[in-house]
Amino acid sequence: MDRLIFALTFASALGSGVIAGVFFAFSAFVMKALARLAPAQGIAAMQSINVVVLNPFFFAVFFGTAAGCLGLVVCSLIRWQKLGAFYLLAASLLYLVGTILVTIIFNVPRNNALAAVDPTSAEGAKLWADYVNTWTAWNHVRTVAAFGAAAAFIAALCFHREV
Repeated sequence: MDRLIFALTFASALGSGVIAGVFFAFSAFVMKALARLAPAQGIAAMQSINVVVLNPFFFAVFFGTAAGCLGLVVCSLIRWQKLGAFYLLAASLLYLVGTILVTIIFNVPRNNALAAVDPTSAEGAKLWADYVNTWTAWNHVRTVAAFGAAAAFIAALCFHREV
């Protein structure tokens, strides 16, 4: 059981770090670059990104890490008396709430609204102005949560004999 928990924690740390990096790129420069384009071009580019991101590689890391987190929540609660259990629980909840839930509640609906708009329309330009600000703000939350999860998983690995 210890080896399984270690492997799941290690994989979840890597997955959280990869997702944090993807989100960081969008927060640090991708959205800023898209915002500098004319609205029709920015919308079209983001619409394309939102289609291309739906692929098995991204889903495997994004949702595979979430599945690992669900398992680690159970492990941390079963082994709560162990020193590292707190880090497992904190990391898992950071990822599940701050990354998965925020994505579902805040980012995906904005992506769906953007997908439905004509990039060249006035409605599209108005939506884009709001999208860039609000989508990016929620992406900052996802970035911090995923980095925090990765850090907490690494801390849990330091206590792997204590989980």
